[in-house]
Amino acid sequence: MKKKGGISLRMIHTCLIIGSVILCSLILFATFHLSASFRHLTQTSELLVELRSAASELMEASDYLTEKVQRFTILGEKSYLDDYFNEAFEANHREEAIRRMSVGEGSEEALNKLKDAMVNSVKLMDREYYAMKLVIDARAYRDYPEVLQSVKLSEDDQALTSDEKMRLAASMVHDDAYYSQKEKIRNNMRSSLDALEKMAYDKDTAAMNSVQNDLTFMRIMIIVQTVSILFMVWLTSRLGIHPVLNAVERIKQDSPIPEVGANEFRYLARAYNKMYDVYRSSLEHLNFKASHDELTGAYNRAGYDLLMTSVDMSSTYMLLFDLDNFKGINDTCGHETGDKVLVKLVKVLNDNFRSDDYVCRIGGDEFVVFMVHASRMQHDLIARKIDEINDRLADTSDGLPATSVSVGVVHGSVVKQGESIFEKIDEAMYRAKQGGKKTYRFYESI
Repeated sequence: MKKKGGISLRMIHTCLIIGSVILCSLILFATFHLSASFRHLTQTSELLVELRSAASELMEASDYLTEKVQRFTILGEKSYLDDYFNEAFEANHREEAIRRMSVGEGSEEALNKLKDAMVNSVKLMDREYYAMKLVIDARAYRDYPEVLQSVKLSEDDQALTSDEKMRLAASMVHDDAYYSQKEKIRNNMRSSLDALEKMAYDKDTAAMNSVQNDLTFMRIMIIVQTVSILFMVWLTSRLGIHPVLNAVERIKQDSPIPEVGANEFRYLARAYNKMYDVYRSSLEHLNFKASHDELTGAYNRAGYDLLMTSVDMSSTYMLLFDLDNFKGINDTCGHETGDKVLVKLVKVLNDNFRSDDYVCRIGGDEFVVFMVHASRMQHDLIARKIDEINDRLADTSDGLPATSVSVGVVHGSVVKQGESIFEKIDEAMYRAKQGGKKTYRFYESI
């Protein structure tokens, strides 16, 4: 017999071994090129230049703000005020300097010094804000940045004349206290640059040492990885490939699969064997007459009991149908008509459910439908099916009396282990009867 097309698992196994050997050879070859990594040490110098630039920018930004506020307090021209706040809140050179410093690995000490400079710069801005507010008040400016609107002058300063306010503003940004604060910022900057120099030296030394260490470590890891790959190939072969090949042969022979190999494969083997047992049991214990109702053709109680043990209820909807006023039909129209109504109901159920679903007659006028492989999010679909079934049963064009069904619905996943799913569905159907019949109830919504 000609073999069907496909990739052989034995070939995959062989390719995996060959591929792992090639991969290990390539990795070993790559280690000899690791010495070229010293060229990348220049990145350390480039980083240092970048961080120095970031540190210098903060000082330049601080000096720029000082220049603008001093000119504004002396000359009172609003353009200097605009330049000041454009730098402080739009250009954000100081904040950008902090951000650039933050991305430099190992620059934490320099960054902390830079942040200290930033803190002192912000404190200095409070003094500058007050000086600018004096000028604004002296010149009676109405249009000025919102942040200055929250600055309140003291009663004494408010009472000063315009000229006095201007002199006081100029003094606040030119006196010893102001320049003392500026000196603190410069000291923080010098400390930041010193920390950068130390960081660069440490990085250069560490980088050179790490190159040699990495070479030795990589060669050791190559050996370990080679052994690991070979072990994994052997392990996957023993736990995965060989059990699969053996299982294929067993399936061809129509026999159970040995539960050996990896956990995942054992799970599949158990699932297959369970289905195999159900299948064999079905062949041995079920035939049509033994499992189906003679009148309606639906599964009988024996078939229902077998389905209860073989259907995966965690992914199944179970629906209990009860004919409304069926006793009245038998009493007024006769049992023959009642039988025809039962046959009609089964036909309607079969028409509205899939061929994969199961319809069972478990009592005189009680029927169960197993709606298999169904998620819990199908309430609307089931509701439409029940409405269609009741519409068909209400049609008297076939000469049969109109009737209806009350339905209880439950999904197997909502029933806790040890609980009876039939009790839940019977409770739901009873609630449907109480609700006026010709209706339905889902157990989870009770």
